[in-house]
Amino acid sequence: MKKLSVFLVLAVLPFLGSSQSIFDKYDNMKDVGSVTINKGMIRLAGNIAAFDESDQDAQDFADIAQGLEGIRVFITEDARISEDMGKTVKKYLKSSSLEELMKVRDKDATVKFYIKQGRDEDHVSELLLFVSDINSDELGIDHRKFESVLVSMTGDIDLNKIGALTKKMDLPKELNEVGEK
Repeated sequence: MKKLSVFLVLAVLPFLGSSQSIFDKYDNMKDVGSVTINKGMIRLAGNIAAFDESDQDAQDFADIAQGLEGIRVFITEDARISEDMGKTVKKYLKSSSLEELMKVRDKDATVKFYIKQGRDEDHVSELLLFVSDINSDELGIDHRKFESVLVSMTGDIDLNKIGALTKKMDLPKELNEVGEK
């Protein structure tokens, strides 16, 4: 679970973009770390990865990057804001057509994945990840203890390629199930 949380935060930070208006309020909050990178930056990262034609993971990443419209990450250490994030996610879920794909809960955190169906069963148009109930000092970065992490990815996301990347990177087996739906 530790690897999963830290990896998700670090892996997603360089590729953030796209706006979900309900989450915009977290962009400028004092006690919320946020990263937003536009579609152009996502494409650039994918093009750089595509140069290594011998590495299938790099090619899968390049393919995923070409389909992404944007990704946003919000991180807070504040328990009050964390609670508000949970309520905002619930409100968003009621007003959108996202469905829970899976939930992973252990002593360190609760991780919930939500998806919005895409063009076929292997693709989603939105992937929402909410990490809450973080109960480990080891899940922080630079001596910061996070309360919640919210990640929103939109675009044409191939779940099979995400699964391939997580398997190759030896991440927790629960994350591999995202690609297997």
